[in-house]
Amino acid sequence: MGYLIAEEKESRLARVREIMDAGGLDIVLVYYDEFNIGNGWYLTGWCPQFESGAVLVPKKGGPMLLGGPESEPFARLDSAITETRNFPVFMVPGEEYPNAKIIDFPALFAELNATLSKVKRVGLVGAGRMPADGYRQIVEGFKGVELADITEHYVRLRYYKSEWEIRQIREAFKLADLCYDAMKAVVAPGISEIEVAAAGEYAARSRGASGFGFSAIVGSGSRSNAVVPTASAKKLEAGELAMIGIAPKIRGYAGVVGDVLPVSGEYADRQKVAIRHLKEIFRITREQIVAGKTGREIDAPGRAYCEKHGLTRYLVCPFAHTIGLHEAEEPFFGPNSDDVLKPGMAVCIDVSFFGHPEFNGTRIETGYEITESGTVPFSPKMDRHFS
Repeated sequence: MGYLIAEEKESRLARVREIMDAGGLDIVLVYYDEFNIGNGWYLTGWCPQFESGAVLVPKKGGPMLLGGPESEPFARLDSAITETRNFPVFMVPGEEYPNAKIIDFPALFAELNATLSKVKRVGLVGAGRMPADGYRQIVEGFKGVELADITEHYVRLRYYKSEWEIRQIREAFKLADLCYDAMKAVVAPGISEIEVAAAGEYAARSRGASGFGFSAIVGSGSRSNAVVPTASAKKLEAGELAMIGIAPKIRGYAGVVGDVLPVSGEYADRQKVAIRHLKEIFRITREQIVAGKTGREIDAPGRAYCEKHGLTRYLVCPFAHTIGLHEAEEPFFGPNSDDVLKPGMAVCIDVSFFGHPEFNGTRIETGYEITESGTVPFSPKMDRHFS
């Protein structure tokens, strides 16, 4: 069962073709793989396992998937785009598929020239993430064609969420609330980090999560300094803090929650100082999450607070980023960002510091919808909790 509805697919293809018209492009190739899901998922609501691939959008006619024989039947069942072609460069290296029809880029080029008259200019999305051999084969296979990198123009389409996308994100945040409750309930001395992660992951999957924006974060004691530590077999110890984070997805769209929990059930007096710092930076940043502000403006007040309290040296990440098909995606509203916050964006406040000699690593995080009339929390529960 596919995740992407037809109306969304057609609307997105139309916007891609607007970019094509403006740039005089005959086709667009959108690269994707399991580690670079977003750009491909935006048009398909799908990503293969093991194999990589690309979405090919022609200026006229239907789009197709370029991939491998293992993803072909999967795509025909679940992808919003089901026309496929198989290429060695996207396949599992060394694997054989004797019953599959496999072609190369010169053959595809000949096919496209027959249907589009003459392919002269090709737009590439994600070329910087593409394996060198894949890029080489495209260049050689499309000999004589001008290649243009349109990644920035394409990614900007994802900045602004449709009403349908916002609904998926809001549902994912509701799921994140339930994951949080499940993880918090098992945090206790003697419990392993893996057990804490398992509680959150089960809460998500058992309620219909389509996946996760990242592997569950559980870091207790000094392991929290790892910034994004995946859960280990380490047992939680009395008196420690446990940093947790989980990002369940609904139909490919992420929600998220992050917090720092006392393993013993109550914060020690000095631990309360760390939590006060986090929440104050959070509140300061939330006041800046206003349509029309730039990343520099959003980031500066929280950074000034950190400077005042000697925390600047422990900052690794800025305090705000957008969320969607990835838990953290462009634009990122950091101290050097001139990106402007606008209605239609989905934004996370993500406050953290790491490597502190007393508190180790800490993070709190939740998200907001930016609307014409104001900022709306995706999780009223966590918004209140961090206030």
